Amino acid sequence: MGDPALSRRGFLAASAAAGVGMTALSACGGGSDSGSSGTTTIEWWNISTTQPAKDVWARLARQFEKQNPQVKVKIVQLENDAYKSKMTALTASGKLPDIFHTWGGGVLKQQVDAGLVDDLTDRTKDWSQGLLPVATKPYLVDEKVYGIPFDIGMIGFWYNKALFRRAGIAAPPTTWSGFLDAVRKLKSAGITPLALAGKEKWPGMYYWAYLAMRTAGIDALQKANESKDFTGEGFVQAGQHLQELVDLQPFQKGFLGAAYSTPAGQAAAVGNGKAAMELMGQWAPQVQADAGKGLGADLGFFPFPEVGGGKGALTEVFGGGGGHALRAGAPQAAVDFLKFFASAATDTELVKKTGALPVVPAAESALTDPNLKAVQAQLKAATGFQLYLDQAYAPAVGQEVNDSVAALIAGSRSAQQVTESITKVAKEEQ
Repeated sequence: MGDPALSRRGFLAASAAAGVGMTALSACGGGSDSGSSGTTTIEWWNISTTQPAKDVWARLARQFEKQNPQVKVKIVQLENDAYKSKMTALTASGKLPDIFHTWGGGVLKQQVDAGLVDDLTDRTKDWSQGLLPVATKPYLVDEKVYGIPFDIGMIGFWYNKALFRRAGIAAPPTTWSGFLDAVRKLKSAGITPLALAGKEKWPGMYYWAYLAMRTAGIDALQKANESKDFTGEGFVQAGQHLQELVDLQPFQKGFLGAAYSTPAGQAAAVGNGKAAMELMGQWAPQVQADAGKGLGADLGFFPFPEVGGGKGALTEVFGGGGGHALRAGAPQAAVDFLKFFASAATDTELVKKTGALPVVPAAESALTDPNLKAVQAQLKAATGFQLYLDQAYAPAVGQEVNDSVAALIAGSRSAQQVTESITKVAKEEQ
Protein backbone atom coordinates (compact mmCIF):
# COMPACT_ATOMS: atom_id res chain seq x y z
CA MET A 1 0.00 0.00 0.00
CA GLY A 2 1.18 3.51 -0.66
CA ASP A 3 4.29 4.99 -2.17
CA PRO A 4 7.17 2.55 -1.80
CA ALA A 5 10.77 3.22 -1.00
CA LEU A 6 12.85 4.09 -4.02
CA SER A 7 15.50 2.00 -5.76
CA ARG A 8 18.72 1.37 -3.88
CA ARG A 9 20.73 3.90 -5.85
CA GLY A 10 18.09 6.54 -5.25
CA PHE A 11 17.75 6.08 -1.49
CA LEU A 12 20.23 8.79 -0.46
CA ALA A 13 18.84 11.36 -2.87
CA ALA A 14 15.30 10.57 -1.82
CA SER A 15 16.03 10.88 1.88
CA ALA A 16 17.78 14.18 1.32
CA ALA A 17 14.84 15.45 -0.73
CA ALA A 18 12.47 14.39 2.02
CA GLY A 19 14.51 16.36 4.51
CA VAL A 20 15.17 13.30 6.64
CA GLY A 21 18.21 13.63 8.86
CA MET A 22 20.46 10.63 8.32
CA THR A 23 22.36 10.99 11.57
CA ALA A 24 19.22 11.01 13.66
CA LEU A 25 17.66 8.16 11.75
CA SER A 26 20.73 6.00 11.86
CA ALA A 27 20.53 6.19 15.61
CA CYS A 28 17.00 4.76 15.39
CA GLY A 29 17.67 1.80 13.12
CA GLY A 30 19.05 -1.55 14.17
CA GLY A 31 18.40 -0.65 17.76
CA SER A 32 18.84 -3.98 19.56
CA ASP A 33 21.37 -4.10 22.34
CA SER A 34 22.13 -6.04 25.45
CA GLY A 35 22.56 -3.90 28.52
CA SER A 36 24.69 -4.66 31.52
CA SER A 37 21.66 -6.29 33.13
CA GLY A 38 21.46 -8.79 30.28
CA THR A 39 18.28 -7.21 28.86
CA THR A 40 17.89 -7.23 25.08
CA THR A 41 16.08 -4.25 23.57
CA ILE A 42 14.49 -4.73 20.16
CA GLU A 43 13.06 -1.92 18.05
CA TRP A 44 9.71 -2.54 16.35
CA TRP A 45 8.71 -0.13 13.61
CA ASN A 46 5.09 -0.28 12.45
CA ILE A 47 2.38 1.88 10.87
CA SER A 48 -0.46 1.21 13.33
CA THR A 49 -1.10 4.83 14.23
CA THR A 50 -4.92 4.69 14.31
CA GLN A 51 -7.13 3.30 17.04
CA PRO A 52 -7.85 0.68 18.17
CA ALA A 53 -4.82 -0.99 16.55
CA LYS A 54 -2.31 1.45 18.09
CA ASP A 55 -3.24 0.54 21.67
CA VAL A 56 -3.81 -3.15 20.91
CA TRP A 57 -0.32 -3.48 19.44
CA ALA A 58 1.23 -1.65 22.39
CA ARG A 59 -0.52 -4.03 24.80
CA LEU A 60 0.75 -7.02 22.83
CA ALA A 61 4.31 -5.72 23.13
CA ARG A 62 3.91 -5.41 26.90
CA GLN A 63 2.45 -8.93 27.03
CA PHE A 64 5.46 -10.28 25.14
CA GLU A 65 7.77 -8.52 27.60
CA LYS A 66 6.00 -10.17 30.54
CA GLN A 67 6.50 -13.56 28.90
CA ASN A 68 10.13 -12.71 28.12
CA PRO A 69 11.41 -10.63 31.07
CA GLN A 70 14.90 -10.28 29.57
CA VAL A 71 13.49 -8.49 26.48
CA LYS A 72 12.30 -4.91 26.04
CA VAL A 73 10.34 -3.83 22.96
CA LYS A 74 10.84 -0.24 21.82
CA ILE A 75 7.90 0.72 19.60
CA VAL A 76 8.18 3.28 16.80
CA GLN A 77 4.79 3.96 15.19
CA LEU A 78 4.67 6.16 12.11
CA GLU A 79 1.95 7.15 9.65
CA ASN A 80 2.19 5.38 6.28
CA ASP A 81 4.01 8.00 4.21
CA ALA A 82 6.25 9.18 7.05
CA TYR A 83 7.20 5.57 7.69
CA LYS A 84 8.25 4.99 4.11
CA SER A 85 10.26 8.22 3.96
CA LYS A 86 12.22 7.22 7.05
CA MET A 87 12.67 3.64 5.91
CA THR A 88 14.07 5.03 2.66
CA ALA A 89 16.73 6.87 4.61
CA LEU A 90 17.48 3.93 6.89
CA THR A 91 17.88 1.62 3.91
CA ALA A 92 20.30 4.09 2.38
CA SER A 93 22.30 4.02 5.60
CA GLY A 94 22.35 0.21 5.52
CA LYS A 95 20.87 0.02 9.00
CA LEU A 96 17.26 -1.14 9.38
CA PRO A 97 15.23 -1.56 12.60
CA ASP A 98 15.22 -4.97 14.25
CA ILE A 99 11.58 -5.58 13.29
CA PHE A 100 9.90 -3.50 10.60
CA HIS A 101 6.65 -3.36 8.68
CA THR A 102 6.76 -4.64 5.10
CA TRP A 103 4.27 -5.20 2.31
CA GLY A 104 6.67 -7.60 0.57
CA GLY A 105 7.07 -7.63 -3.20
CA GLY A 106 9.64 -5.57 -5.10
CA VAL A 107 10.46 -3.23 -2.22
CA LEU A 108 11.35 -6.09 0.10
CA LYS A 109 13.32 -7.77 -2.70
CA GLN A 110 15.53 -4.73 -3.14
CA GLN A 111 16.23 -4.65 0.60
CA VAL A 112 17.02 -8.37 0.46
CA ASP A 113 19.30 -7.90 -2.56
CA ALA A 114 21.15 -5.21 -0.62
CA GLY A 115 21.84 -7.74 2.15
CA LEU A 116 19.82 -5.84 4.75
CA VAL A 117 17.11 -8.38 5.62
CA ASP A 118 17.31 -11.60 7.61
CA ASP A 119 16.52 -14.90 5.87
CA LEU A 120 13.81 -16.37 8.11
CA THR A 121 13.39 -19.67 6.28
CA ASP A 122 15.16 -21.85 8.83
CA ARG A 123 14.56 -19.62 11.86
CA THR A 124 10.76 -19.83 11.49
CA LYS A 125 10.11 -23.14 9.70
CA ASP A 126 8.77 -24.87 12.81
CA TRP A 127 5.74 -22.55 12.93
CA SER A 128 5.47 -20.32 9.83
CA GLN A 129 4.36 -23.17 7.56
CA GLY A 130 1.00 -23.20 9.33
CA LEU A 131 0.07 -19.72 8.09
CA LEU A 132 -2.33 -19.21 5.18
CA PRO A 133 -0.34 -19.65 1.94
CA VAL A 134 -1.94 -16.67 0.15
CA ALA A 135 -0.84 -14.46 3.03
CA THR A 136 2.80 -15.59 2.94
CA LYS A 137 3.46 -15.28 -0.81
CA PRO A 138 4.39 -11.56 -0.90
CA TYR A 139 7.27 -12.20 1.52
CA LEU A 140 8.97 -14.96 -0.46
CA VAL A 141 12.10 -14.02 -2.42
CA ASP A 142 13.63 -16.85 -4.45
CA GLU A 143 11.41 -19.23 -2.44
CA LYS A 144 12.99 -18.09 0.82
CA VAL A 145 11.04 -16.51 3.68
CA TYR A 146 11.92 -12.88 4.44
CA GLY A 147 8.74 -11.75 6.17
CA ILE A 148 5.90 -13.05 8.32
CA PRO A 149 2.34 -11.81 7.63
CA PHE A 150 -0.06 -10.57 10.27
CA ASP A 151 -2.88 -9.56 7.91
CA ILE A 152 -4.20 -10.31 4.43
CA GLY A 153 -6.93 -8.65 2.45
CA MET A 154 -8.07 -6.92 -0.70
CA ILE A 155 -9.08 -3.56 -2.03
CA GLY A 156 -12.76 -2.97 -2.74
CA PHE A 157 -15.48 -0.36 -2.43
CA TRP A 158 -16.77 0.53 1.02
CA TYR A 159 -20.12 2.29 0.74
CA ASN A 160 -22.84 4.01 2.74
CA LYS A 161 -26.07 2.02 2.36
CA ALA A 162 -28.21 4.93 3.56
CA LEU A 163 -26.77 7.30 0.94
CA PHE A 164 -27.24 4.67 -1.76
CA ARG A 165 -30.91 4.35 -0.77
CA ARG A 166 -31.34 8.13 -0.80
CA ALA A 167 -29.93 8.22 -4.35
CA GLY A 168 -32.23 5.39 -5.48
CA ILE A 169 -29.45 2.84 -6.00
CA ALA A 170 -31.03 -0.54 -5.34
CA ALA A 171 -27.86 -2.65 -5.24
CA PRO A 172 -24.08 -2.19 -5.55
CA PRO A 173 -22.97 -2.07 -9.21
CA THR A 174 -21.20 -5.06 -10.75
CA THR A 175 -20.12 -3.39 -14.01
CA TRP A 176 -18.07 -0.26 -14.68
CA SER A 177 -20.90 1.34 -16.66
CA GLY A 178 -23.23 0.57 -13.76
CA PHE A 179 -20.72 2.11 -11.37
CA LEU A 180 -20.57 5.32 -13.40
CA ASP A 181 -24.38 5.39 -13.40
CA ALA A 182 -24.34 5.09 -9.60
CA VAL A 183 -21.92 8.00 -9.40
CA ARG A 184 -24.27 10.10 -11.55
CA LYS A 185 -27.27 9.19 -9.37
CA LEU A 186 -25.41 10.15 -6.21
CA LYS A 187 -24.40 13.50 -7.70
CA SER A 188 -27.97 14.15 -8.83
CA ALA A 189 -29.10 13.54 -5.24
CA GLY A 190 -26.61 16.11 -3.98
CA ILE A 191 -24.33 13.46 -2.49
CA THR A 192 -20.54 13.35 -2.95
CA PRO A 193 -19.98 9.95 -4.58
CA LEU A 194 -16.35 9.27 -3.68
CA ALA A 195 -13.75 10.32 -1.14
CA LEU A 196 -10.11 10.34 -2.25
CA ALA A 197 -6.83 11.20 -0.51
CA GLY A 198 -5.31 12.89 -3.55
CA LYS A 199 -2.38 14.23 -1.56
CA GLU A 200 -1.06 10.75 -0.80
CA LYS A 201 -1.32 9.36 -4.37
CA TRP A 202 -1.47 5.65 -3.51
CA PRO A 203 -5.28 5.60 -3.03
CA GLY A 204 -5.73 6.86 -6.59
CA MET A 205 -3.42 4.16 -7.91
CA TYR A 206 -5.95 1.56 -6.78
CA TYR A 207 -8.41 2.72 -9.48
CA TRP A 208 -5.93 2.44 -12.35
CA ALA A 209 -4.56 -0.89 -11.10
CA TYR A 210 -7.99 -2.47 -10.85
CA LEU A 211 -9.07 -1.06 -14.21
CA ALA A 212 -5.88 -2.46 -15.77
CA MET A 213 -6.71 -5.86 -14.25
CA ARG A 214 -10.24 -5.68 -15.64
CA THR A 215 -9.28 -4.48 -19.14
CA ALA A 216 -5.86 -6.02 -19.87
CA GLY A 217 -6.24 -8.98 -17.50
CA ILE A 218 -4.26 -9.87 -14.40
CA ASP A 219 -1.54 -11.73 -16.33
CA ALA A 220 -0.83 -8.61 -18.40
CA LEU A 221 0.37 -6.78 -15.28
CA GLN A 222 3.10 -9.33 -14.68
CA LYS A 223 4.01 -9.57 -18.37
CA ALA A 224 4.29 -5.79 -18.65
CA ASN A 225 6.62 -5.74 -15.67
CA GLU A 226 8.80 -8.43 -17.23
CA SER A 227 8.90 -6.81 -20.68
CA LYS A 228 9.20 -3.27 -19.25
CA ASP A 229 6.37 -2.21 -21.54
CA PHE A 230 3.09 -0.81 -20.19
CA THR A 231 1.91 0.78 -23.44
CA GLY A 232 -0.47 -2.04 -24.43
CA GLU A 233 -4.01 -1.13 -25.41
CA GLY A 234 -5.48 -2.60 -22.22
CA PHE A 235 -3.41 -0.24 -20.06
CA VAL A 236 -4.38 2.76 -22.17
CA GLN A 237 -8.01 1.73 -21.81
CA ALA A 238 -7.58 1.56 -18.04
CA GLY A 239 -6.57 5.21 -18.01
CA GLN A 240 -9.40 6.12 -20.35
CA HIS A 241 -11.94 4.48 -18.05
CA LEU A 242 -10.43 6.31 -15.08
CA GLN A 243 -10.70 9.53 -17.08
CA GLU A 244 -14.42 8.79 -17.57
CA LEU A 245 -14.78 8.74 -13.80
CA VAL A 246 -12.67 11.86 -13.23
CA ASP A 247 -14.75 13.75 -15.81
CA LEU A 248 -17.81 13.21 -13.61
CA GLN A 249 -16.07 15.17 -10.81
CA PRO A 250 -16.99 12.51 -8.25
CA PHE A 251 -14.57 13.37 -5.44
CA GLN A 252 -15.02 15.55 -2.38
CA LYS A 253 -14.13 19.24 -2.45
CA GLY A 254 -10.38 19.75 -1.96
CA PHE A 255 -9.56 16.08 -2.58
CA LEU A 256 -6.21 16.87 -4.24
CA GLY A 257 -4.92 18.19 -0.91
CA ALA A 258 -6.61 15.59 1.27
CA ALA A 259 -4.75 12.94 3.26
CA TYR A 260 -6.12 9.50 4.07
CA SER A 261 -6.49 9.10 7.84
CA THR A 262 -6.65 12.71 9.10
CA PRO A 263 -9.83 14.23 10.59
CA ALA A 264 -10.50 16.02 7.26
CA GLY A 265 -9.26 13.17 5.05
CA GLN A 266 -10.64 10.39 2.90
CA ALA A 267 -11.61 7.93 5.63
CA ALA A 268 -13.31 10.60 7.75
CA ALA A 269 -15.37 11.81 4.77
CA VAL A 270 -16.88 8.34 4.46
CA GLY A 271 -17.03 7.67 8.19
CA ASN A 272 -18.90 10.95 8.77
CA GLY A 273 -21.37 10.34 5.95
CA LYS A 274 -20.03 13.14 3.75
CA ALA A 275 -19.12 10.84 0.84
CA ALA A 276 -20.85 7.68 -0.30
CA MET A 277 -17.86 5.48 -1.16
CA GLU A 278 -14.13 4.91 -0.96
CA LEU A 279 -11.92 2.36 -2.71
CA MET A 280 -9.82 0.96 0.11
CA GLY A 281 -8.55 -2.14 1.87
CA GLN A 282 -9.91 -4.30 4.67
CA TRP A 283 -8.68 -1.82 7.27
CA ALA A 284 -11.16 0.83 6.05
CA PRO A 285 -13.91 0.36 8.70
CA GLN A 286 -11.46 0.82 11.58
CA VAL A 287 -9.88 3.94 10.09
CA GLN A 288 -13.29 5.41 9.24
CA ALA A 289 -14.34 4.99 12.86
CA ASP A 290 -11.07 6.41 14.18
CA ALA A 291 -10.89 9.42 11.85
CA GLY A 292 -14.65 10.00 11.84
CA LYS A 293 -17.75 8.58 13.49
CA GLY A 294 -18.01 5.34 11.56
CA LEU A 295 -21.12 4.07 9.78
CA GLY A 296 -21.99 0.96 11.77
CA ALA A 297 -24.73 -1.07 10.11
CA ASP A 298 -24.90 1.39 7.19
CA LEU A 299 -21.44 0.34 5.95
CA GLY A 300 -21.29 -2.16 3.11
CA PHE A 301 -18.64 -3.67 0.83
CA PHE A 302 -18.59 -4.68 -2.83
CA PRO A 303 -15.80 -5.82 -5.18
CA PHE A 304 -14.42 -3.68 -7.98
CA PRO A 305 -16.79 -4.01 -10.97
CA GLU A 306 -16.14 -5.79 -14.24
CA VAL A 307 -15.40 -3.79 -17.40
CA GLY A 308 -17.38 -4.70 -20.50
CA GLY A 309 -15.20 -6.34 -23.14
CA GLY A 310 -12.26 -6.60 -20.76
CA LYS A 311 -10.10 -9.66 -20.24
CA GLY A 312 -10.31 -9.60 -16.45
CA ALA A 313 -12.86 -11.19 -14.11
CA LEU A 314 -14.74 -10.06 -11.02
CA THR A 315 -13.04 -12.87 -9.09
CA GLU A 316 -9.53 -11.48 -9.71
CA VAL A 317 -8.61 -9.37 -6.73
CA PHE A 318 -6.08 -6.68 -5.95
CA GLY A 319 -4.61 -6.20 -2.52
CA GLY A 320 -2.12 -7.52 -0.05
CA GLY A 321 -1.55 -7.55 3.63
CA GLY A 322 0.92 -6.48 6.22
CA GLY A 323 3.95 -8.34 7.46
CA HIS A 324 7.09 -7.98 9.52
CA ALA A 325 10.67 -8.48 8.42
CA LEU A 326 13.89 -8.46 10.44
CA ARG A 327 17.14 -6.68 9.78
CA ALA A 328 20.10 -8.90 8.91
CA GLY A 329 21.64 -10.23 12.10
CA ALA A 330 18.59 -9.51 14.26
CA PRO A 331 18.71 -11.16 17.68
CA GLN A 332 16.74 -14.30 18.54
CA ALA A 333 14.40 -12.15 20.62
CA ALA A 334 13.14 -10.55 17.40
CA VAL A 335 12.36 -13.99 15.93
CA ASP A 336 10.61 -14.92 19.17
CA PHE A 337 8.48 -11.79 18.86
CA LEU A 338 7.44 -12.72 15.31
CA LYS A 339 6.44 -16.17 16.55
CA PHE A 340 4.41 -14.57 19.34
CA PHE A 341 2.76 -12.18 16.88
CA ALA A 342 1.87 -15.03 14.50
CA SER A 343 0.38 -17.25 17.22
CA ALA A 344 -3.29 -18.24 17.21
CA ALA A 345 -3.88 -16.28 20.44
CA THR A 346 -2.38 -13.06 19.06
CA ASP A 347 -4.06 -13.42 15.67
CA THR A 348 -7.41 -13.97 17.38
CA GLU A 349 -6.85 -10.77 19.36
CA LEU A 350 -6.02 -8.86 16.16
CA VAL A 351 -9.12 -10.20 14.40
CA LYS A 352 -11.41 -9.37 17.32
CA LYS A 353 -9.99 -5.96 18.23
CA THR A 354 -8.50 -4.44 15.08
CA GLY A 355 -10.47 -5.81 12.13
CA ALA A 356 -7.51 -7.74 10.73
CA LEU A 357 -8.30 -10.75 8.59
CA PRO A 358 -6.88 -14.01 9.99
CA VAL A 359 -3.61 -15.44 8.70
CA VAL A 360 -3.68 -18.28 11.24
CA PRO A 361 -6.47 -20.78 10.40
CA ALA A 362 -7.32 -21.25 14.08
CA ALA A 363 -8.26 -17.56 14.34
CA GLU A 364 -10.93 -17.66 11.62
CA SER A 365 -13.69 -18.38 14.13
CA ALA A 366 -13.07 -14.94 15.67
CA LEU A 367 -14.22 -13.21 12.46
CA THR A 368 -17.77 -11.98 13.06
CA ASP A 369 -18.08 -8.67 11.18
CA PRO A 370 -20.28 -9.27 8.10
CA ASN A 371 -18.29 -6.91 5.87
CA LEU A 372 -14.97 -8.52 6.77
CA LYS A 373 -16.55 -11.91 6.23
CA ALA A 374 -17.52 -10.68 2.76
CA VAL A 375 -13.93 -9.63 2.10
CA GLN A 376 -12.65 -13.00 3.28
CA ALA A 377 -15.19 -14.81 1.11
CA GLN A 378 -14.01 -12.81 -1.92
CA LEU A 379 -10.41 -13.71 -1.12
CA LYS A 380 -11.16 -17.40 -0.72
CA ALA A 381 -13.05 -17.49 -4.01
CA ALA A 382 -10.43 -15.46 -5.88
CA THR A 383 -9.20 -16.89 -9.17
CA GLY A 384 -6.27 -14.45 -9.25
CA PHE A 385 -4.45 -12.20 -6.80
CA GLN A 386 -2.35 -9.12 -7.62
CA LEU A 387 -0.18 -7.42 -4.99
CA TYR A 388 -0.27 -3.61 -4.73
CA LEU A 389 1.58 -2.29 -7.78
CA ASP A 390 3.74 0.08 -5.75
CA GLN A 391 5.01 -2.92 -3.83
CA ALA A 392 4.93 -5.65 -6.49
CA TYR A 393 7.14 -3.72 -8.91
CA ALA A 394 10.63 -2.33 -8.48
CA PRO A 395 10.30 0.69 -6.16
CA ALA A 396 10.99 3.35 -8.80
CA VAL A 397 8.40 1.78 -11.14
CA GLY A 398 5.79 1.60 -8.38
CA GLN A 399 6.48 5.22 -7.51
CA GLU A 400 5.94 6.24 -11.12
CA VAL A 401 2.63 4.36 -11.24
CA ASN A 402 1.47 6.38 -8.24
CA ASP A 403 2.79 9.68 -9.60
CA SER A 404 1.49 9.32 -13.14
CA VAL A 405 -1.96 8.12 -12.09
CA ALA A 406 -2.17 11.03 -9.65
CA ALA A 407 -1.32 13.35 -12.52
CA LEU A 408 -4.13 11.86 -14.63
CA ILE A 409 -6.61 12.37 -11.77
CA ALA A 410 -5.37 15.95 -11.37
CA GLY A 411 -5.86 16.58 -15.09
CA SER A 412 -2.23 17.05 -16.12
CA ARG A 413 -1.58 13.73 -17.87
CA SER A 414 -3.47 11.65 -20.44
CA ALA A 415 -4.18 7.92 -20.36
CA GLN A 416 -1.54 7.38 -23.05
CA GLN A 417 1.04 9.49 -21.20
CA VAL A 418 0.54 7.42 -18.05
CA THR A 419 1.53 4.23 -19.86
CA GLU A 420 4.47 5.92 -21.57
CA SER A 421 5.89 7.39 -18.36
CA ILE A 422 5.64 4.07 -16.47
CA THR A 423 7.31 2.30 -19.41
CA LYS A 424 10.11 4.89 -19.50
CA VAL A 425 10.95 4.37 -15.82
CA ALA A 426 10.68 0.57 -16.15
CA LYS A 427 13.20 0.56 -19.01
CA GLU A 428 15.56 2.82 -17.04
CA GLU A 429 15.51 0.27 -14.22
CA GLN A 430 16.80 -2.57 -16.44
